[in-house]
Amino acid sequence: MAIKKKRRVNISIDMTPMVDIAFLLLIFYMATTQFKPPEARAVELPDSHSQIELPDKDIINITVTKYDSIYVDFVLKTTVNIEGRDVLTTARLVRTADKFTVAHVINRARARVPRALIVIKADQDASFGVMQDVMKSMQENYLERFLIITDLEVDEK
Repeated sequence: MAIKKKRRVNISIDMTPMVDIAFLLLIFYMATTQFKPPEARAVELPDSHSQIELPDKDIINITVTKYDSIYVDFVLKTTVNIEGRDVLTTARLVRTADKFTVAHVINRARARVPRALIVIKADQDASFGVMQDVMKSMQENYLERFLIITDLEVDEK
């Protein structure tokens, strides 16, 4: 008896719907993702072993650069009039300060964002005297609770 081979049928799958779905998902994720807001100035943080998670909102950042410039930035909700309609949005405000006025700028920011956590990001090359003056100014104005942000040091074994 001769065995008759069955003939295979070519199957073709139309990939167009899958590509459409992939692009729709890509556009959806790009439109809904919230990226980290830009910093006032980029700083190189010192290393440490501690690791603390910061909240996503209600933060007042004090940035001290290696050139001893001081920036205070925070995010607040504001209302913007667009085509006759009031729209609620968020805005990042950046204020420059010096070691004598930094506490006053922080107090003004805390008036707008009352429960804000104060965070200090100081460049590792910033002078110690400026940081000491900033903390002394904050202490004199009863701003005694704050966090100092560092990079996590990786232990090499």
